[in-house]
Amino acid sequence: MAYEYAIALTGGIATGKSTVASLLGLNGLRVIDADKISHEILDASREWVRENFGEEFVIGAKVNRSKLGEVVFSNKEAKKKLEDFLHPKIREEIQKQSDKQDSFKFPYLIDIPLFFENGAYNIKESVVVYVPKEIQLERFMKRNGYSKEESLRRIESQMDIEEKKKRATWVIDNSKDLKHLQYECEKFVKDIKEKYLQRG
Repeated sequence: MAYEYAIALTGGIATGKSTVASLLGLNGLRVIDADKISHEILDASREWVRENFGEEFVIGAKVNRSKLGEVVFSNKEAKKKLEDFLHPKIREEIQKQSDKQDSFKFPYLIDIPLFFENGAYNIKESVVVYVPKEIQLERFMKRNGYSKEESLRRIESQMDIEEKKKRATWVIDNSKDLKHLQYECEKFVKDIKEKYLQRG
């Protein structure tokens, strides 16, 4: 059964999911990164992007993701077109990697930014990287240099972070400093190991 030992790692834009994925990896949990997979598939599909969006969205062997992002975040049809093309390919690759991880019979994470939004993965447990929305907005503006309006538009294209927090099996709080985040990640790994050992 696919995803038998999988836990979905999710959150919102600028909640610190990549940092958490790295910390959990350092603490011995294996992570399948859906973002990395989607970037690789997008670059490999650059001819499709060129044909469907235009020459200016491709630079050499890579897709200009920030330029493409500006279009898809402001145009629902463009967003749907891109997602309809990419998502089946991403799911196929994630499932392939998941089958391999399931063979080890130990929990692993699949880093899926839109886990709750698209409901495409039959994964029972999830962990949400949480920060309150005002901190999320502040961090996103600082990191990307977008205006408040553009930042809010991107954040609001996803499910509200409070709703994700409610739906999660576990929550990792990233509203403080790195030391606190390390503690939260270590505690989560300890909980997973304890739960699994009881199950085993």
